[in-house]
Amino acid sequence: MLVGYARVSSTGQNLTSQIEALTKAGCEKIFQEKKSRTKIFNRPELDNALDFCREGDTLIVTRLDRCSRNVKDLHQIIENLNNKSVGFKATEQEIDTSTSAGRLMIGLLSIVSAFETDLRAERQADGIASAKKRGVKFGGNIRTANYFLFFNRCLYAAGFIYFPLLSFVPKSSSFIIVFIFG
Repeated sequence: MLVGYARVSSTGQNLTSQIEALTKAGCEKIFQEKKSRTKIFNRPELDNALDFCREGDTLIVTRLDRCSRNVKDLHQIIENLNNKSVGFKATEQEIDTSTSAGRLMIGLLSIVSAFETDLRAERQADGIASAKKRGVKFGGNIRTANYFLFFNRCLYAAGFIYFPLLSFVPKSSSFIIVFIFG
């Protein structure tokens, strides 16, 4: 039996093209997932696909990065499949682990994929460092949150019940100070 696995990284992306490619490849059952994870244990549908495969089956993905984003996980998946006598194919890269050339190519491509992932992480870190040098701040505004807390404590001390300020009070700390002490 040919078993397919399709994954996109976010809910805004679409699985249609992968499902069409897997259907065209002859997959009788296709597991679908919309999840951004790099570890195998965080993808329940991949686990279900791996559990579903039986001796003689073939797990098919469109690209290697749909199955795993690092070499260790990819080799672990393929080793688990090999132990169950299950084949593995990637349609876009024309990889088939039932052949010697396919096993060689999967090793080489997984190394290149890991290299690309490392480059992407380095570019992201460089972008964050550059933004911080320009004064871009990451995370929430702690000072404003403290003013909201202080204001609600004042209301409580005056005998009023807490009410949510976040929905209508501007995030200007000077407004809050004038409103409280004005």
